Amino acid sequence: MTSWIAVDQPDFRTRVRQLNLPLACLDGHWSSHVTDQSELKAVLEIRDGVVQLRPLDKALGNPVMVDFIHGKTGFRFLRAQHEMVVKAVAGRSKEPLTVVDATAGLGRDSFILAAAGFAVRSIERHPAIACLLWDGMDRARLSPEGGAVADRIALQWGVAHTVLRDLPEVERPDVVYLDPMFPERTKQALVKKEMRLFRDVVGDDLDGEELLQVALDAAGKRVVVKRPRKAEPVAGRKPGYQLLGKSSRFDVYPV
Repeated sequence: MTSWIAVDQPDFRTRVRQLNLPLACLDGHWSSHVTDQSELKAVLEIRDGVVQLRPLDKALGNPVMVDFIHGKTGFRFLRAQHEMVVKAVAGRSKEPLTVVDATAGLGRDSFILAAAGFAVRSIERHPAIACLLWDGMDRARLSPEGGAVADRIALQWGVAHTVLRDLPEVERPDVVYLDPMFPERTKQALVKKEMRLFRDVVGDDLDGEELLQVALDAAGKRVVVKRPRKAEPVAGRKPGYQLLGKSSRFDVYPV
């Protein structure tokens, strides 16, 4: 039983086509009936021209949508050079880098990296999250503030393991960035309502350890992994060095 559905409306199908996402990515999830599905956690829909993921449990807060220009993300991308993720990805490099964000999610880190001047390929495999991301990026591309930044991001729907393994040599990125959603033993991982909704809809990245090795094989300079500050390194592999923040850290693996 699926935990989410895509509300089957003509304007939603039209929007998915406009975003150059294959309609097939939502196969098995289209539905016109929200009621009588006890396992259902959320619905993917279009409301006022914006794609959103609406939780059916009001305790999980408001619908999730992607907005790169306003709010916290808008503030962060305007000061991208000060962001820790940018410092971790850049290392000591002064030249523009190519980056693959292999676990793009809602694309916030991708957008900040692009705002810092990197050329970013963002890969997302979950169809609901991809719809949110593609929609938000399209609106950012049409905005005066975010257009140039969005143009530095290439979105790709697919499994990162496969995409990275199949990259021709000339397309190998300088850096692969990973922010996998691993199962956590502490309750703090579920504090944010958005994260609780994501776990209900997306689940955990149970193949994150394998992805680290694939990333190391694909990267030209380094792999950067975002982790909760006190979490163990992925697969117990000690990084070359770390950048520590208040609640999270970046493990850097030079290639």
